[in-house]
Amino acid sequence: MNSQVKFNLSILGIFVFSLGIRFWNLSQFNTLVFDEVYYAKYGNEYLIGKDFFQSHPPLSQYLIAISIWIGSHFPADPETINNLTGSLRSTFSYRWLNAFTGSFIPLIIGGIAYQLTQRKPVFLTTTFIASLDGLFLVESRYALNNIYLILFGLSGQLFFLLALQKNSKLNWLLLSGVSFGLAANIKWNGLGFLLGIFIFIGIAWLIKLLNQEQSKDHLWTKATNLRLEDIFIALIVFPLVTYSLLWIPHLLVNHQYNFWQVHQEIWSFHQRIKGNQSDVHPYCSPWYSWLVMGRPVAYYFKSVGDKIYDVHAMGNPLLWWFSTGAILVVFSRLFNRKERVISAYLICNYIANLLPWLKISRCTFLYHYMAAYTFTWIALAWLLADGLESSSPIYKNCSRSLIILIIFAFIHWLPIYLGIPLSVRDYYLRMIFPNWI
Repeated sequence: MNSQVKFNLSILGIFVFSLGIRFWNLSQFNTLVFDEVYYAKYGNEYLIGKDFFQSHPPLSQYLIAISIWIGSHFPADPETINNLTGSLRSTFSYRWLNAFTGSFIPLIIGGIAYQLTQRKPVFLTTTFIASLDGLFLVESRYALNNIYLILFGLSGQLFFLLALQKNSKLNWLLLSGVSFGLAANIKWNGLGFLLGIFIFIGIAWLIKLLNQEQSKDHLWTKATNLRLEDIFIALIVFPLVTYSLLWIPHLLVNHQYNFWQVHQEIWSFHQRIKGNQSDVHPYCSPWYSWLVMGRPVAYYFKSVGDKIYDVHAMGNPLLWWFSTGAILVVFSRLFNRKERVISAYLICNYIANLLPWLKISRCTFLYHYMAAYTFTWIALAWLLADGLESSSPIYKNCSRSLIILIIFAFIHWLPIYLGIPLSVRDYYLRMIFPNWI
């Protein structure tokens, strides 16, 4: 079996694993879990033509509505059907599309890693560790909106990098712009992915103006070779037009506000949610706590006899902590000329998706870190792949050991990602810090 066949089979295996674990027992918990009380309900209200107000742009609710409509054509166990959305719907109907689309995220992140490094080991390592994260797994198994924000934001990043690498630059750049517009129409913070690109392009131009010599195949050189009119059309006009057009179906159903008024109402809504303490919401967490996963969010909890059913929106702890360490190491790689451009790309996008939260005064949650978190995976995978390819036995064994630890951590915490019943003792074995409960 040649190396390309092994590579392709590895990709397929990771995707099948991601798909299978997201769909496993997806219909359990015949209720609305966490913010499904909003998003699944809103999706159904589009289908029945009911007027309503929502605090985010409408695209994720369109997608959930599509999920419900398609899912309603499939047979369902009567025990998984409820009327909590306002109509009789199966839990599978409003969850399956999240599970399906979430399965592609490890591959998209791996694609970004490959376009940055042009190394297959980095692609496979990134894709593999991304498939072992708990927060993304949980978000993919319920009718929530964060997974779509990440999907479109990362797609925009991947298309931008393809625009730098391919001959048909404008086509890829236009796809990038459309994707960023889609991300913004999930939540406004989806624009962090686009902000990261603009910061990267800005640094590339600064280096060019300072007459820092770069090779012609350097990503910074390729970024400055993009025509400014193409950047304006693809990364400003197209996202804006895409974002705006996606409001049309919502405004046709909801007549209370026009385009400008609904944005004023959304802005006012978020301005009213002041404070980031537990008295506002028990799972509020400030941005700096996200770096160490200080306050995960309990999405579902039920005690039945001596068993606990718990779904916790938390990452794989070891993957999380190793990734935070990796992004700090990448800062030091800025001083290495050969590694500078990749390091700069990761840091630009990490900062663009994290630092805006410093100015947010409303209650924030761990899942707001998801966009920035994805770039720490690439940083970690880059370091691990370097170790796996190293001639140093110490470095190689260290990388192998970290990967094994990440695998075991995923298995250990898997029950609270999937809602598998645990004894009280086993539950507390996984809640190793009081702030995690």
